Amino acid sequence: MTTLDKLLGIRYPIILAPMFLISNSRMVIAALRSGITAAFPALNYRTDEELRAAIREIRQASDKPFGVNLIVNRSNLKYKAQLKTLLELKIDFIITSLGSPQEVIEQCKPLGIKVFCDVVDLKYAKKVEAMGADAVIAVNNRAGGHAGAMSPYELVTLLKNNCGIPVISAGGVATGKDLKQVLDWGAAGASIGTIFIACEESDITPEYKQAMIDYGEKDIVMTTKLSGSPLTVINTPYVQQLGTKANLLELILNSNKTLKKYAKMLIAFRGMKAVEKAAFGATYKTVWCAGPAIEHVKSIQPIADIIHTVTRQFDEVSNEPPNVSRR
Repeated sequence: MTTLDKLLGIRYPIILAPMFLISNSRMVIAALRSGITAAFPALNYRTDEELRAAIREIRQASDKPFGVNLIVNRSNLKYKAQLKTLLELKIDFIITSLGSPQEVIEQCKPLGIKVFCDVVDLKYAKKVEAMGADAVIAVNNRAGGHAGAMSPYELVTLLKNNCGIPVISAGGVATGKDLKQVLDWGAAGASIGTIFIACEESDITPEYKQAMIDYGEKDIVMTTKLSGSPLTVINTPYVQQLGTKANLLELILNSNKTLKKYAKMLIAFRGMKAVEKAAFGATYKTVWCAGPAIEHVKSIQPIADIIHTVTRQFDEVSNEPPNVSRR
């Protein structure tokens, strides 16, 4: 089996997951220096020059591979320009989300840029494999942000048994033992996000970081109000007031073929603004993304320390017999 560390030439098969409005260049650099890879969403940078500057900064600090997450559906009005920049700068890999990756794959292949595609089921995984994807990122029901419907075990084993490309598990990995577990199931590696949200390097508000410590797994709920797709957030008083289900108008817009495209763009834009406000300005309207792995966040730490803990645990359990139990 080709594991992520072998695929990218890194020490550990871990991606520090791209997190909207959280990931930044300092986080990526810290990850690369700690033996793993990382990615950030292109949409975290408002202008093309800011995107280019972030890539330059990371490359000046490390020669290790890193990636960029692209939203490839029509809600991302910057998609074409962002893809052009990533192709020009020959980024190491692109993670595609929320749309067809066909154009990305076709343009990346000649340049040797790897394409990993977010998937939540076998049908879509087979589609992107047929398009030429280099790996799938299996987004399960324990992922932070946009989550899938299947458990980590169900999704990893389903894709591993039916696809011929590496499967990277996304969701629910917070410890070295968790990492070994998904590898025992047949995953090539893991994309890990939630345990890094409260790191010292992130630019989110102190209130957001403190919420990561104060709340636990039982406080994570799924909402479709923000982006139009299922999104896991901390169940703050504001989220309770807002509700987690799309209202009647949103349902009508999303079911109308003519209006659907524009409705999704509107919902996505509104959702991004709400999340952006919560991430960078302490207000009553707190909409903070996180996954169930929030249970493992006990303090604000440097990324290097978080990675060291996970990789040390992984090294300790790596000599144990494989554990393929459903968990």
